[in-house]
Amino acid sequence: MDLKDYVDSGKLPGVVTLVAHGDDVDVRTFGPVERDTIFRIASITKPITAAAVMLLIQDGKLALDDSVSKWLPELADPKVVRTPDSPVDDVMPARRPLTVFDLLTSRAGYGFATPFERPAVEMFGDVMGWDGRDVQAPPPPDEWLARLAGIPMAAQPGEEFLYHAASDLQGVLISRVAGSFPDFLAERIFEPLGMVDTAFWVPPDKIDRLTSYYRGGLVLADPPDGQWSKPPAFPSGGGGLVSTADDWLKFGRALLGDTLLSGESRKLMTTDHLTAEQRERGELFLQGQGWGFGGSVDIAYRVAGNVLGRYGWVGGTGTSAYIVPSTGQVAILLTQLAVEDAESPQYIEEFWEYAAAGRTHEPWSPM
Repeated sequence: MDLKDYVDSGKLPGVVTLVAHGDDVDVRTFGPVERDTIFRIASITKPITAAAVMLLIQDGKLALDDSVSKWLPELADPKVVRTPDSPVDDVMPARRPLTVFDLLTSRAGYGFATPFERPAVEMFGDVMGWDGRDVQAPPPPDEWLARLAGIPMAAQPGEEFLYHAASDLQGVLISRVAGSFPDFLAERIFEPLGMVDTAFWVPPDKIDRLTSYYRGGLVLADPPDGQWSKPPAFPSGGGGLVSTADDWLKFGRALLGDTLLSGESRKLMTTDHLTAEQRERGELFLQGQGWGFGGSVDIAYRVAGNVLGRYGWVGGTGTSAYIVPSTGQVAILLTQLAVEDAESPQYIEEFWEYAAAGRTHEPWSPM
């Protein structure tokens, strides 16, 4: 089944794909969408947030080994459950401070992990666990961080890959260092790269280009005049942005060259920093791959679309964006159907396979 069949059969509401090698850009649209349609990109926000942290490091305002307590004093004295299965009132002090590097590698002690029934993970879900795609739900950053600080860490700093929370923490960190997370992204990333449609909300003059978002069975979950039609109280570094295929292409190209970050910064972002044990414990999310800063790094062939060294991520609204530094490829898939579990849907894996084959001028079809 190709992507047109997914749309024609009612399995997907509409899709934009983009595969680029240098100036050779192949764009396909299926269903009621256009090349410039604006999508809720969900967790492919994460690499953009990590790049913003790297800019602050390049500016000399942060360092990888800095304790975040200087800017996030709420996390100056965190408590950690004594063992992964300990009740949430059986805690001990963190063995060392939480660092910027911990946040960038998603080893910050907070977040989602398996089994989800672990008491500290379950408490995180109960207290902080609004759907990341429900962008109007979280409170402002200061209140959000105060809530997080009242939860015990599920693991010692640096010890375990825990999904999502670290990227939201990066956004709060940027706001504390730079004054405003949305303004910093706009001034240092979006405007210099010409990402004209990327933001945390869609203004009225662009709302006609924002597509609807659906849950299973193509049930409408958010119309264009819904949650993304006004600024959120909490700009989520883990998944709050809207964007277009061409805007994310500009960001992907920036990660392949020196228009935004230094070579050292780009190498750090796109290198796996996890241990084998951490990758194994994070299998549900990582599916056999590693994790750089804000995105996964392919280190093994698990599905046909894996390419060693490929960096990027997927989003819970049916999005996918990757770069391949060795070939200069940028591959993007945007749709607006909720992904309801941690495994990548078949249509995304088929797109990866297609992109990995490099056959961008043939009819779209999985190999």
